[in-house]
Amino acid sequence: MLIRKASLNDVPAIMQVVRHIVPLMQADGNFQWSDSYPNTEVFEKDIALDQLWVAEVDKEIAGVIAITTDQSPEYADVGWDITETTIVTHRLAVDTKFRGMGIAAALLQQAEQVATERGISILSIDTNIKNKATQALFPKMGYVFAGEIGLAFRPGLSFYCYEKRLA
Repeated sequence: MLIRKASLNDVPAIMQVVRHIVPLMQADGNFQWSDSYPNTEVFEKDIALDQLWVAEVDKEIAGVIAITTDQSPEYADVGWDITETTIVTHRLAVDTKFRGMGIAAALLQQAEQVATERGISILSIDTNIKNKATQALFPKMGYVFAGEIGLAFRPGLSFYCYEKRLA
């Protein structure tokens, strides 16, 4: 497996990953993603901001993660100091045919590496309350549950927040 920065050439393959997983998410009652989000423009913006990473297996895009410092104002609702610089991961996805290979964990480890390189000691992440896979993964990766929020840009959905502090 190779973890690397994404390029614009990767966007069609990233969108294929999204198309593979959205129906499964929705079948589980998780409507965090849809046919319209995340979209090509979102990933192109992540690439332009130099914050999108992909996992490659045998030269095929197996997973994706946006490693940002973008905190939603609602994060303050779980007691986080949103004025403090934090690595915030968004748009974590693994293609269905690559599940069980440790790809999501490797992408989260990349977020930790970016945090360390930037001298940032806090990592934050949120996930839809219906996303059981991430709720199992985050604690295994050392993330601690912080609380539940709603997000203004995703009305009607609830999200669990998790945080990890690096030593």
